[in-house]
Parts: sequence; structure tokens; C-alpha cells
Amino acid sequence: MPESRVRRVLGATDRRLDTVVDGGFRWIRGHQPPWWLVDAFFVAAAVGDAVLDISGATDFETAMSLLAAAALVLRRRLPVTAFALTVPGLFVGSAVVASVVALFTIGQRTDRRWLMLLAAVVEFVGFGGFVGPPQNLEDVIVSIIYALIFALGPLSIGLLAQTRQRLTERLAERDSARAEERRQAAEVALSRERALLAREMHDVVSHQVTLIAVQAGGMQMAGRDEAERGFARTIRQLCVVTLQELREMVQVLRAAGGTDREIAPQPVLADLDRLVTAAGLDTTTAVDLPATLAQPVQRAVYRFVQEALTNVRKHAPGAAVHVSGEVVGGVVTVRVVNGPAASDRLELPGSGLGLIGLGERASLLGGRLESGPTPDGGFALSLRLPVEHLPPTS
Repeated sequence: MPESRVRRVLGATDRRLDTVVDGGFRWIRGHQPPWWLVDAFFVAAAVGDAVLDISGATDFETAMSLLAAAALVLRRRLPVTAFALTVPGLFVGSAVVASVVALFTIGQRTDRRWLMLLAAVVEFVGFGGFVGPPQNLEDVIVSIIYALIFALGPLSIGLLAQTRQRLTERLAERDSARAEERRQAAEVALSRERALLAREMHDVVSHQVTLIAVQAGGMQMAGRDEAERGFARTIRQLCVVTLQELREMVQVLRAAGGTDREIAPQPVLADLDRLVTAAGLDTTTAVDLPATLAQPVQRAVYRFVQEALTNVRKHAPGAAVHVSGEVVGGVVTVRVVNGPAASDRLELPGSGLGLIGLGERASLLGGRLESGPTPDGGFALSLRLPVEHLPPTS
């Protein structure tokens, strides 16, 4: 019974110690000191090694030892030069620390194996003291053992650090490759969803809009008066335009990736007259905008007027509308102003996001959207966009 209790205590203690040590290693890996602090520590240790052995040393030996310590400043950029500068101090002075650090750096930052071997041999000879007076056999054996440790140990640790760095880079490349594979898989899934959405839009939405167009055409033929036939004609024309835009949207959704082509044809300023006519409102226009405006600006102007006329039909039926546009001081200014409603407001469904979308479009182009009521009970919308310094088109 006491033995089992001792085993449990020893096992628990062993696990706790492992946990503490692992936590310490994790902390060290997450709090690595800056490189300059590490180099300063190495230089200070090398200077201390030279100073502690300075008694009885000649001025030349002291100078070589201090030169070896100073050479560690170059070890990151010029590891071979740094090691070469420590060699005189290793042979005639006290530069063991400096030469060991320089040898470690060669193993860490050099790929040439012959150069590593040469540096290890120099370290072995210099540390072993084989260039001095003859020694007895016991001293030779001890010198060989210590020289092998100081020659192969730093070099091996440097090679281990180099291997670890390369493995870390390969793991990072593998993680990056896996992330790219996941991104490509997500794009494939998105393409499939777009294709499914395109089929649904084509099979369901376009079918319903086509039925509306057919019914509107029948109403246009059998209308009791010109007003009914005009309403039916407008509905039918809007259905035709919607079907065309829906067909273009389906083509975009079916395209692989869906980002390397645009909805075509894109509306431009030349289409404003057709848009105003199709709206069926009492509209006057005074649009003086050059056809050389950038395509994003022309699309933004078209969508702005389109949304404004839609809002007038919804919220101010029968109101007079005035559309104006001009370029002043490098700024495109477009205004749509309507008077008060001439008949009861139509209760039509809406998302309430039309003006928000226009504002976002204007913001993306570096402009702004303003809206508000007018003194006579109407409503005014104003769009301002810069002519220059536009972001690139998608």
C-alpha cells in the first residue's frame, strides 16, 4: 500500500513537472527577445571572457581577445568574417566564448558544408592548444575531448537551429497551400450555388415576369380607354426590360468565378431619355453631362435617376418631376425634384433600401447623396460625384 501511494505521488509530481516545463518552453517561444538584445548578451559574455583572463596577458593578446568580442557584432550579416576575426584571439588570447558563438552562427546561417568543417577544425585546433609547447598524454586526451565538445557542439546546435527554421518555413508554406486549397474549394462551392441560383431565377422568376408581360399585353389590347392601355403598355415595357436584365444577370451567375465579367450592356447617359420616357411621369429634363464621363459615373447617374423615378411613382403619383445634371468645378451634380402628389399614394411593396444602396454607390465613387423634402411638399434627391480620381472599375 505505501509503495502504490509513493508511485502515485511520484507520477503526479512527474506530470506536474512536465506541465511546468512545457509551460515554460511555450512562454519562451512566445516571448523571444529581440535580436539586438541577444547579440548584446553574446558580446558582453565575450568581453567578460577576455577581461577575466586579462591578468598576465600581453597588450597584443588583450587586443586580439577584445577584437574577437567586437567581431560578434558582424555575425548575422557576415558570419564567416566574424568567425575569422575570432581566430587570432582563440590562438593567442582568450576568445573561447566569441569563437564558440561565431561557430554556432556559421552552422546556423551557412549552407556550405566544407566551410563548416573547416571552421570546426580551426576551433578544435585552437581550443585544444596543440600549437603550444608539448603536453603529456593525459593533458592531450583531456584537450582532445574538450576540443571536440567545443568544436562539434556549437556547430551541431547551429545546424539544428537552421533545420528548425527551414522546417518552420515549410510548415508555413504547407499551411498557405492548404489555405489556398480551402479558398479554391469555397470558390467551387460558390460557383455551384451561383449556378443553382441562376437556374432558379431562370425557371421561376423569369417565368412569372413573362406571365405578367403576357397579361399586360392582353390588357393593352382589351383596355377600355387610353389610360388603361397606357398603364398596360408601361407594365409590359418594364417586364421586357426586367427580363432582359434578368437574363444578363443569369449569364453572370453562370460564369465561372463570376468576377471577370460585368453585366452587359451597362446603362449609360444615352439611355436616360428612354428611362424617363418609360417611367410614364410628367418629367422635364435639363441634363447637360458629357458622354466622356467614366463608365462608373454614368452607371451611377443612371441608377440614381432610375431609383428616383421609381420612388416618385410609389410615393408621389401624378407629381411633376424635373431631372437636371451638370458638371461644375470637376463635380458631377444630378438632381431629381418632384412636386407634391397629384393623387392618392399607391401601396406598393418596397425594401426601403433603395436610397441606402444609392448612398453606398456614391460613397464608393468618392461622392455623396443628399435627400430631403422641398418647401412645396415635394421631395428632392441630389447626387454629387467627382469627375477625377475615381477608383478603377471592377
